[in-house]
Amino acid sequence: MAEDQMRITHGISLQTPTFDSRQDGLGIGNATPQISWRFLHDDLRIAGWQQKSYEIEVERRGTVETYLVDSPESVRVPWPSSPLSSRERAAVRVRSIGVSQDFKEPTTTERSAWASVETGILDRKEWRAQLITGQQETSLEKPIRPLLLRSSFEVSDVCPKISQARLYVTAQGVYHAYLNGTRVGDHFMAPGFTSYRFRFSYQVFDVTNLIKNGSKNILAAEVGEGWYASSLWREGRQIYGKDIGLIAQLEITFENDHKPLVVTTDASWEWNTGPMLASEIYDGETFDMAHEQSGWKTGAQAQPGTQWRKVTVLPLPSATFSAPDGPPVRATQEIQPQKIFKSPSGKLLIDFGQNLVGKLRVRGLYKPAGHRVIFQHAEVLEHEEICMRPLRAAKCTDVIVCSGDKLESWSPSFTFHGFRFVQVDGWSPEDELCPLLAENITAIVLHSDMKLTGWFNCSNEQINRLHENSVWSMRGNFLSIPTDCPQRDERLGWTGDIQVFSPSANFLYDTDGMIADWLVDLSLEQNEGNGVPPMIVPNVQFAKESRPPQAVWGDASILVPWALYTWFGDREILSRQYHSMKSWLDKGCSRGEDGLWTTSLWQHGDWLDPSAPPEDPGNGQTDGVYVADAYLVYVTGVLSQIATILECSDDARKYSDDHLRLKQVFQEKYITPKGMVMCDTQTSLSLALFFSLFASEDQIKNAGERLARKVRFAKFRVATGFAGTPIVTHALSRTGWHQLSYRMLLETSCPSWLYPVTMGATTTWERWNSMLPDGTVNPGQMTSFNHYALGSVSNWLHEYVGGISVIEPGWKVFKVQPIPGGTIRNADIQYESPYGLIKCSWSLDDASVFSMKLQIPPNSSALVFMPEMEVNPKGRQGTVFYSGRYDLSCNFHPDPWPPTPLETLFKPPARKATS
Repeated sequence: MAEDQMRITHGISLQTPTFDSRQDGLGIGNATPQISWRFLHDDLRIAGWQQKSYEIEVERRGTVETYLVDSPESVRVPWPSSPLSSRERAAVRVRSIGVSQDFKEPTTTERSAWASVETGILDRKEWRAQLITGQQETSLEKPIRPLLLRSSFEVSDVCPKISQARLYVTAQGVYHAYLNGTRVGDHFMAPGFTSYRFRFSYQVFDVTNLIKNGSKNILAAEVGEGWYASSLWREGRQIYGKDIGLIAQLEITFENDHKPLVVTTDASWEWNTGPMLASEIYDGETFDMAHEQSGWKTGAQAQPGTQWRKVTVLPLPSATFSAPDGPPVRATQEIQPQKIFKSPSGKLLIDFGQNLVGKLRVRGLYKPAGHRVIFQHAEVLEHEEICMRPLRAAKCTDVIVCSGDKLESWSPSFTFHGFRFVQVDGWSPEDELCPLLAENITAIVLHSDMKLTGWFNCSNEQINRLHENSVWSMRGNFLSIPTDCPQRDERLGWTGDIQVFSPSANFLYDTDGMIADWLVDLSLEQNEGNGVPPMIVPNVQFAKESRPPQAVWGDASILVPWALYTWFGDREILSRQYHSMKSWLDKGCSRGEDGLWTTSLWQHGDWLDPSAPPEDPGNGQTDGVYVADAYLVYVTGVLSQIATILECSDDARKYSDDHLRLKQVFQEKYITPKGMVMCDTQTSLSLALFFSLFASEDQIKNAGERLARKVRFAKFRVATGFAGTPIVTHALSRTGWHQLSYRMLLETSCPSWLYPVTMGATTTWERWNSMLPDGTVNPGQMTSFNHYALGSVSNWLHEYVGGISVIEPGWKVFKVQPIPGGTIRNADIQYESPYGLIKCSWSLDDASVFSMKLQIPPNSSALVFMPEMEVNPKGRQGTVFYSGRYDLSCNFHPDPWPPTPLETLFKPPARKATS
């Protein structure tokens, strides 16, 4: 239909398109990026609007190409034009054409704003830069001192006006780059942590406005150890190499087709050292003001007693250079001290009121030459003193050595800490010359700068704090890679942690790019393990010959990309990771004669079951091989679905047959005819229920009642670890025991989700009892106060309390089914889906009237179940709602609140299983 004949849908507008999973289009590493657009939620007056087709305009080299595509898709649509070349820039805008309940004739949205996309260097041969370093004596016994590197170049005044300038840069280590004294970009810990034996990430910066035309320019950088050469857990220092260095390529283009100017790292550069004597991830930074090189970034001469030397050129790494999919690490928040006080021993302590990940910024320090001010970071106090024991070998200490001059502002460059408390030695509020005041010190929060997409709130403030703790733990542990903990001598990419938490993570933040980037390394590392993914990615244990396979952790190779596909609709992630998934099931799993896991291999199983001894966290109630087998049956079924989606029909048939066969073997091996299971624990029952491992409805009913009994006998306390915790409340709710889910959720005695909240926790703990009721820290060596795995109950909060969950990939279709319970009288949830903002808020008044407000973005739909609906065994269809805002209500009488743990153990649920 011609544009002038088409009605414009003024009630719907489009956000600026995005490319792949990137938040910006500069330096993208894909020649054919996928395009997505969201629908703005300002005005949903056009009820039920659904896209039928879309129009994309692509501007390249001054020419606009127009493509009209008949498709309802607006998420991850294919690049319509020919592939982009290296460094090529294009602009894209879109409009959607569709129909609504109000207008049966096609209507169109207004066109979006133009979005720019520019590729990075797509061919390794186009890298002209060399790897440069400064020759220092290195030792495995001490850190490598950070380097200062610089070079000068001139832009002739006879050159035409600069069209654009791009800096392409990476490092063996971590870097800060400067151009004419100005910091380039706002990234921290760049280029990030990757499997350096296989690939390095590189960044692209627009530095057009920093170039001086017709005069001398200085390109400079600081380079520190980072993950490349720092000590990484038990493996010691320099496991990737001892030579830290820089690879940088500055490309300046001019108008009128003038020959470009390319400045690269090469033998002409010079190096020196500065005030950073050491800057390590685990141990912290030592900064000596006496070694300041003032003006070094702008080409000043060396300070007396120092000299700039020519760099050493090293061979480029054999690894590939890739543009990252995920966002960089940035400073995202600043927090001021909540309290400055003295401990019983007289130590000066600062409490920031929130356990966070980041670093300090110090201002106005003025002390005599040689005076040392020491900052020790820790998460908790024990007996009102700073507790460093949980940090194990990590020192987590920053030191400033004063020079007698005033330190205007300082913050560590190449380290980060997990902390709420800081102990300060050598500086106090009583100092006459420069007292330590709250305005002198700030905590800077660092993490990968993902977009916040999920919000949850309810009438119970303790539950809100629990959810907020999960958010803070995710922020702290999504720093370049998804880690297990951010404070002790570990901070590594454990696969089991992200596997159990990924559904919660994908709701809270836009994790698509970051996790997809991490999965690249998982695949690369897995190729060396005969199909077995390492438990840690990047694998810092690569020197070890054996790599025993582990369920739950290895299953991340299938379940993490599956979760990404489910949340973000990214079919390409399944295609890219498909070989990794098949390799795990076909070669990685150690099988017995029955096709399930061999019984001769020890499994981590339900790791950190609260019944396990402090020094033996894998020795829980649930047999580890049972856990492994339940996962194996489940992931085999998931892989059959993935093969179907990818149209690999032979594989789909094979894995479907395997799934049915293994499920039957599992039933014969572990499940009685009446539905009782081996181990008879909260975790064993929850796994069988959540993974649909039973053969009949009668077994499911009996298993649900048995799980309810286990929960009551535990006095509603949690008895699960890594495998059971994400699913125990789901298993209860799916079998109709909603009130028991709520009762578990609201329990405050240890172990429970709210116990840490009652103890003042502001992040999720690694152990249910990381801190004991008397305020002492768990005696086990492995005790962290910032782990997100046990916060995976957030996913249940989103689905059952908030009431929204995904049905079709990318939230094209989603379910709305809040189920009130417990003492919670209202809840509010919002999710910025790939299609737009979803809102659901509900309340239950004293007259048992349930009221719900719902917002559905255009081009998506919701299957809505009001809580008075019972679901028959065959499943009852909910009501389909299309885009718009809705006010709904009904009468609802929740099941009775369980009065005591041991009463009415087998009281059947008033309502049958949820859909």
